[in-house]
Amino acid sequence: MAKTARYERQEIVQRATHLFWSKGFHATSMRNLQDFIDMRPGSIYASFGSKEGLFRETLRCYADASLARLSACAEAAPSPLAALRHFVQLVVVDDQESAPSDLCMLVKTIAELTEDNAELIADARLLLKEIENAFMQLLVQAQNDGELDAGRDPRRLARFLQMQLMGLRTYARANDNDDAIHEMIDELFFCLQQPAEEKESPRQKR
Repeated sequence: MAKTARYERQEIVQRATHLFWSKGFHATSMRNLQDFIDMRPGSIYASFGSKEGLFRETLRCYADASLARLSACAEAAPSPLAALRHFVQLVVVDDQESAPSDLCMLVKTIAELTEDNAELIADARLLLKEIENAFMQLLVQAQNDGELDAGRDPRRLARFLQMQLMGLRTYARANDNDDAIHEMIDELFFCLQQPAEEKESPRQKR
């Protein structure tokens, strides 16, 4: 029975994640939740404490799914940089038609909420940091494998990758131009692979 209850809770959180990611926290009403996850408000409060409590679990669910996807890319790819490139390709290009939103749910949450929801903002920031740290671990592996210059700071590179990924997803949402997006992904990984002293871009070389 405990396993069944845990599975049912996971299913509920996954459905709620899809809804919150699509509509945002404030635009998702208790009636929306009731219809989408098939739970009455009383049951939601009994299980999660509040709408905020359920939303907090969906943020964790989203982050865990992203980390699992990154891990799967790492297992399947021939190198750490290839894994990171595949991950970026998936979330920026391949998911455009199937994801509830083109934007990262964590970034969307931080942009939407105000200090009235400071705890939820803090949760989203911490989860983004977890994903950034996972990027950094792969970048360190890439340095160990000789794919990246050992003189580059992997933490700064991870921040740069996170920032570029956010920007790429926003650009992809605003522009229907896959060729430009692929070109920008190429430029991103060109920049990552430059020696510590060299910051020249492909366009500057031409």
